[in-house]
Amino acid sequence: VHVIHSEQNHGNKAVVSTQSTGEEALDILNGYIKMINAGTPFSDLASEFSDCSSAKRGGDLGSFGRGQMQKPFEEATYALKINEMSGPVYTDSGIHVILRTA
Repeated sequence: VHVIHSEQNHGNKAVVSTQSTGEEALDILNGYIKMINAGTPFSDLASEFSDCSSAKRGGDLGSFGRGQMQKPFEEATYALKINEMSGPVYTDSGIHVILRTA
């Protein structure tokens, strides 16, 4: 599973944010989705722009089983077919775009 993650301002939660609002983060992620659909490699964008620690691996989170990720993330991942990309997925950590690779 590969992911592009954009943190958003969570009010009182201690989250370091690169985007001041969820709306701005969503706009940016939607731009990445358009770029990927136009042929930009997912891993290139994840490496350059993702706020996730997996960015150094092109967004690769590796394998994980059920119950290991936040519920919305897990549900979205398992709903995807292999090599299918999600739209924006919201969790307590931020907004994600997921590419299921296995």
